[in-house]
Amino acid sequence: MTIIESSTQIQKPVAEVYQFLVDLNNHQQLMPSNIYNWSSTSDEASFTIQNMAKLAIKITEKTENSELVAIPTEKAPFELKLKWKVASNADGSTTATHIIEADLNMMMKMIAAGPLQKLVDFQTSKLKEILG
Repeated sequence: MTIIESSTQIQKPVAEVYQFLVDLNNHQQLMPSNIYNWSSTSDEASFTIQNMAKLAIKITEKTENSELVAIPTEKAPFELKLKWKVASNADGSTTATHIIEADLNMMMKMIAAGPLQKLVDFQTSKLKEILG
């Protein structure tokens, strides 16, 4: 299993960050420009990744003010799990960590690991930009 992750510090309470992340409608704001055909509800989203694949995900696990997990609802090019973990810091800020767990063979890892890392880095920096 390949683990790709990115973290950021946000100057907001953990509950506020979690409430933003737990609603997949908000995730469109976190996507780079190569994501299009976005459609979402609070628990499900589908979108197309330019030159790659169409993906549909659903939140399958929620731990209040701690973690949420989404998995594909349709066949994806490889097994994957998308996670957001949030943790409260002593100063009242929140650490948000975006993790992609992907079952990539060596060939897929060479092709996909770089773009997936760019995606999680982009999403955590957008989250910080939006929530401050």
